[in-house]
Amino acid sequence: MANGYRVAVVGATGQVGTLMLQLLRERGFPASEIVPFASERSVGRELDGGLIVRGLDEDSIQGFDVALFSAGGSTSGEWAPRFAATGAVVIDNSSRWRMQDDVPLVVSEVNPEALATHKGIIANPNCSTMQMVVALKPLQDAAGIERLVVSTYQAVSGTGRGAVEELLDQSHALLHEQGIQEPQQYAHQIAFNVLPHAGSFAAGDDHTDEERKLINETRKILGDPSIRVSATCVRVPVVTGHSEAVNVQTRDELSPERARELLAGAPGVIVLDDPAAASYPLAIDAAGRDGVFVGRIRRDPGHERAIDMWVVADNLRKGAATNAVQLAELLHERELLGGARATQPA
Repeated sequence: MANGYRVAVVGATGQVGTLMLQLLRERGFPASEIVPFASERSVGRELDGGLIVRGLDEDSIQGFDVALFSAGGSTSGEWAPRFAATGAVVIDNSSRWRMQDDVPLVVSEVNPEALATHKGIIANPNCSTMQMVVALKPLQDAAGIERLVVSTYQAVSGTGRGAVEELLDQSHALLHEQGIQEPQQYAHQIAFNVLPHAGSFAAGDDHTDEERKLINETRKILGDPSIRVSATCVRVPVVTGHSEAVNVQTRDELSPERARELLAGAPGVIVLDDPAAASYPLAIDAAGRDGVFVGRIRRDPGHERAIDMWVVADNLRKGAATNAVQLAELLHERELLGGARATQPA
């Protein structure tokens, strides 16, 4: 990659795809060319920076080193293998590939070694799982984890731009004592409300797919299928920033003081934990930042080996786009991209 990598961003006009393009520029990823792809209705559109959106076809996908996907599961299912077949490494943000046994599910601060096992496709975890495992990793390394009880408070931007607009429209209407339109994005009004229903219920399942993702992805990323996980995912009227109440039952004794020290020294973690001074993580403070914020670290009075903590992160950045770009950076640093390998001496 003497002159940089050719990078594709698939789903480039969506919330996460737009942010991927921004972060590639801001973080100085060594790209010779960045090509945005999107649906047919966006083809030909000029994006910030002068990039022109292209459509997906067999000719347009040739010659890329890495492809960042944020275009939904069906698009990823069809086009990620096609990009991989051309020699590109795909980093996919959908749920399509996460639980495939031969596809690594990777968080940059947690299990970067898994990148070396890729066969052309790497999965980016669900946003709620992502921020939680960043906070869990130092605790797991120090004391092991037996059980997790998690309640999430998820922002509407995790559903998409339409959900953000619906929240703002409903809020405006209610504040002006006007009626609201029939909800389209959620089963119920989201403004000034809390919905114990983030994600979708599959037939016959009393857990949502968001809850199943938290359970299954956490085990895969942390490499321990024996971890017991109880999850309740809740949608709240917040634009950006997922919050989580996490109860961690460890295998070995771990004091809150030691947990606080471990978290303060962990990559990607920012500890804000002075409740007497009202210092703790807030969604509005995490929005627009790449760290995982942790506070309210305390002993669970109901169990001598359990700790409670509060975890907050920007679901569009670290929960999606930032981690994808970080994985591309790690592939470059570890010489796991085709362009990097091609330039190594024989």
